[in-house]
Amino acid sequence: MRYTFFLLMLFVTVSGFTQRKPAKHFYELKVYEYATAEQEQWIDQFIGAAYIPFMQKNGVGPIGAFTDRANDTARVKRLYVIVPYTDLRKLPELNKQLMNDDQAMTAAASYIHATSEAPAYHRIVTSIMEGFRLSPALQLPKLSSSIADKIYELRSYESASEKKYWKKVEMFNEGGEIDIFSRLGFNPIFYAEVISGPTMPNLVYMTSFENMDDRNAHWLAFRDDPQWKALLAKKEYDKTVSKNVTLFLKAKPYSQY
Repeated sequence: MRYTFFLLMLFVTVSGFTQRKPAKHFYELKVYEYATAEQEQWIDQFIGAAYIPFMQKNGVGPIGAFTDRANDTARVKRLYVIVPYTDLRKLPELNKQLMNDDQAMTAAASYIHATSEAPAYHRIVTSIMEGFRLSPALQLPKLSSSIADKIYELRSYESASEKKYWKKVEMFNEGGEIDIFSRLGFNPIFYAEVISGPTMPNLVYMTSFENMDDRNAHWLAFRDDPQWKALLAKKEYDKTVSKNVTLFLKAKPYSQY
């Protein structure tokens, strides 16, 4: 009887530990670089009419799609696609399956059958990321303004060394920077460590706002926040960021957040 009770308690303890362990969340950030309105139309058709429906059908989503707010006047235009995964093994599997999906291939025929003489894009730059320890999962924004007004701010923080990088990641997690963003209502969408990409070591995160005035007001409150000032003053977090790349994005009509 005692032996049975011991086994039962051991099972309950192990089960509880397993349930408390947060699930892993990964993100693929695909940046399509292109130049013409025709290329943008082909890419939009592929992402909106083929890729997103196919991924949804296979249990992957929600998927975000954004362009730079200055895209219209840029020589090199970019479309940013953010895809969440709980199992990274699905990434190569689904990319292969997509090319054999008749519905997807029909919906994006111009993109699929583009040639080297008339390409659908110049290149795709991809990063693979893992959600932060204390904020691992994607969160959908709670915004009420129009697509034209909403601001999606994508930031990449590069570090001069791996040691500095991990201190910046710690600053977000155990240091409490994530908590400050949440308390001040930044509408964070994700925080992630880049585990494979072109500018490592770096982390990437996205916040969202009703409009640019709302964005500026939030960052002013952040700058003046006592908890942030105390965190910033800690010597252990000094010069953890060597380069900050900030992008102001707008969502595509077919974006799922």
